[in-house]
Amino acid sequence: MMNWKNTHDRYGTLSIAMHWLMLALLVAVYACILLREEYPRGSDPREALKTWHAMLGLSVLGLVVLRLAIRLSGPTPRIVPAVPVWQHRLAAAMHLALYLFLIAMPLLGWLALSADGKPVPFFGLELPALWGTDKDFAHSVEEVHETIGEIGYWLVGLHAAAALFHHYVVRDNTLLRMLPGRARTG
Repeated sequence: MMNWKNTHDRYGTLSIAMHWLMLALLVAVYACILLREEYPRGSDPREALKTWHAMLGLSVLGLVVLRLAIRLSGPTPRIVPAVPVWQHRLAAAMHLALYLFLIAMPLLGWLALSADGKPVPFFGLELPALWGTDKDFAHSVEEVHETIGEIGYWLVGLHAAAALFHHYVVRDNTLLRMLPGRARTG
C-alpha cells in the first residue's frame, strides 16, 4: 500500500518523489550550464541551454518551497539503529546547507539576469526583474552564483556519500527510508 505521508519509520511517497525529482532537476541544471560550453558564443544551442538552465533552476526554487512544506508537515522517519547525537546534528547541518543552496542559487541566478538587463524566462513567461540594470553588480552576483554552484557539487556529493556510508558501513536504514518501492518497516 502506498503511503503519501511520512511516518516515523519511512518517508512517504511524496517526500521520496520530491527528493529524487530535485536530484534530477539539479543534474539537468548543471548539465545545461556545462554543455553550453560545447557551443560557440551566440549560437542557438548555447542560448537554448542557458535558457533551460535558468528555467530549470527557477523550477528548483518553486519545488524547494513545496518540499519544505512537505518536510515540515509530518514526522522525520527515525534511523534504526539510532545514530549518535553528533551524527544527527551533522545531518541537520547538511540538510540546512542543502536547502539554503537550493533556495539561494535560483535567487542569485534570477538576480544576476535582472541586474544584467536580461529577460528572466520561465516556460513561456518572463519573470519580473529583481534589480535594475547594473552590469558591475550583475558580474559580482554571477561570480557568487558560480562559486556557490561549485560548492553545490560538494554538498550533493557529501550527502550521497553519507547515505552510502550509512547503508554499507553503519548498516542502518538511512538510505532505505528514501528509496522508492521498498517494503514498509515497522
